[in-house]
Order: sequence, then structure tokens, then C-alpha cells
Amino acid sequence: MSEEEEESTVEASLEELLAKRTEEKGEEEEEESVLDLASEDRAETLSVKALPQQQNEFVCKNCFLVKHQSQLADRKRMFCRDCA
Repeated sequence: MSEEEEESTVEASLEELLAKRTEEKGEEEEEESVLDLASEDRAETLSVKALPQQQNEFVCKNCFLVKHQSQLADRKRMFCRDCA
């Protein structure tokens, strides 16, 4: 290859890289806007009030879910029906 051909291929590849970089920036801006929307949605779902454990509920020692006493299968190990 001559120097002129080599310079033209280097310039072409630089142009390709710059074009790719501008495309990626456009995609990143789109992703950021999607993430902004997602954070707004999360703020709405976090407004749910959590209640403390009631007297007729227990926490399963296997799955750590709060369940109604009727779901208690193993009182000794405190497992729910799904985990027993």
C-alpha cells in the first residue's frame, strides 16, 4: 500500500468510528430517558403503605413470606404449606 492509500483507509475508519460513536450517544440518551420514566413509575409504587405483621400471621422460616396461620404446615420448623 502506498502512503496515500493508507491515509485514506485510516481517515475512512476514523469517520466510521465517529459515526458509530454518535449513534451510540443517541442510543444512550434514549436509554437515559427510559430510565427517567422508570424512576417516576417507581415513585408511584413506593407509596403503598406496609402493615406490620398481624396476630393471625406468621413468617415462614424457609421462604420468609408472611402468611396466614391457616398456611402453617409445620409448627416446629415454622414452614408454610408450600415449603413443608
